[in-house]
Amino acid sequence: MSTNNDYFPGIKSIQFEGPDSRNPLAFRFYDADRVVAGKPLKDHLKFACAYWHSFCNAGADPFGEGTRIFPWNEAPDAISRAKGKMDAAFEFMSKLGLGYFCFHDFDLVEEGDSLSQSAQRLDMITDYASSKMAETGIKVLWGTANLFSNTRYMNGAATNPDFKVVSHAAAQVKHALDATIKLNGENYVFWGGREGYMSLLNTDMKRELDHLARFLHAARDYARAQGFQGSFFIEPKPCEPSKHQYDYDAATVVGFLNQYGLQDDFKLNIEVNHATLSGHTFQHELEVAAGANMLGSIDANRGDYQNGWDTDQFPTNLYELTEAMLVILRAGGFQGGGINFDAKVRRNSIDNADLFYAHIGGMDLFARALIVADQIQKESPLENMRASRYSSFDSGSGKAFENGQLSLEDLHRLAIEGDHPHPTSGRQELFENLINLYL
Repeated sequence: MSTNNDYFPGIKSIQFEGPDSRNPLAFRFYDADRVVAGKPLKDHLKFACAYWHSFCNAGADPFGEGTRIFPWNEAPDAISRAKGKMDAAFEFMSKLGLGYFCFHDFDLVEEGDSLSQSAQRLDMITDYASSKMAETGIKVLWGTANLFSNTRYMNGAATNPDFKVVSHAAAQVKHALDATIKLNGENYVFWGGREGYMSLLNTDMKRELDHLARFLHAARDYARAQGFQGSFFIEPKPCEPSKHQYDYDAATVVGFLNQYGLQDDFKLNIEVNHATLSGHTFQHELEVAAGANMLGSIDANRGDYQNGWDTDQFPTNLYELTEAMLVILRAGGFQGGGINFDAKVRRNSIDNADLFYAHIGGMDLFARALIVADQIQKESPLENMRASRYSSFDSGSGKAFENGQLSLEDLHRLAIEGDHPHPTSGRQELFENLINLYL
């Protein structure tokens, strides 16, 4: 049964009103059914709401308690609180026109006092979620397990030196996989928040990495045996909360997956703020994932250029996002995933409307960036200019080199016989200006 509460009173369904609109509760660029690059925007983008940030995070920080008041938390028991929270979530997503959500197991309902009680609670709340999903058409983009918050995981989950903790984590993943499969989730995510080290003095890194791989193999095998056909995603992050996490960046994860034979089932979920924390740009991480044929999904947010931690702010930079959408378009889009707003309103944004403003801005920004990126590809010389820099590899000896047909001696002979190479401008400024022409 629904709680029948109106958690967002006074806010109606968000409509597309076009670029000239000045209504903050309307879309200016996200016209869900508009066809761009051969598909409707809603199919390109597959927007999802992050259950944890939007409906669990009350705005607490190390210096103060939460500032957002969640009325469902006043309910007397865990299931009633979970149902109220879910009613609020589906009201919000329905009014916003979001097609998907993402969740951790204990976002949906509070963890119980035992594994069996937690599993029972998950089963009850996913029954309720199934009815809400059938009613609204909203789907699960991916599920995951929270293997980082509880104190049992302070030394890691799959990489913990205590086997009892590893087995407990495995049981929790089994329950989260069951919940994801029950809700017809399209993918499943692993984020190694505690899979790393604080000090190498007390860490057997090779053994921990081997354990992590065995853990992922076991999870994959179980899910496939249950009929799960989706992709498994790993979400890179270099640090925080660990000093050094084993999923440091996209290149590290790609190497790990290939080393341990997981490359056919696992892809990457790239987060903007995690990319910048690793010393890369978002575009760089997308390029690495796409180059490995592992661009699965993205977490949309941004960091603060003045801060060195994961601030999880909603995206606002059109130029940077257009660069990112160019990479995504060249890659043919996501492999199974979409765009999850892993972002939270600021601690002092406490009005109901603030959550709508944040998501509307992010959805509009991605839609606009995709439209602009498509225009750049179709109308500007950028792609031809980019390709022309490598034209010497399109035929003759350059092509033979790419095909692995030239030895080092062959290359030496061609260098001796050929003209001395002359520097060629990279025209970086021209490339940068081309983006601005279309913004």
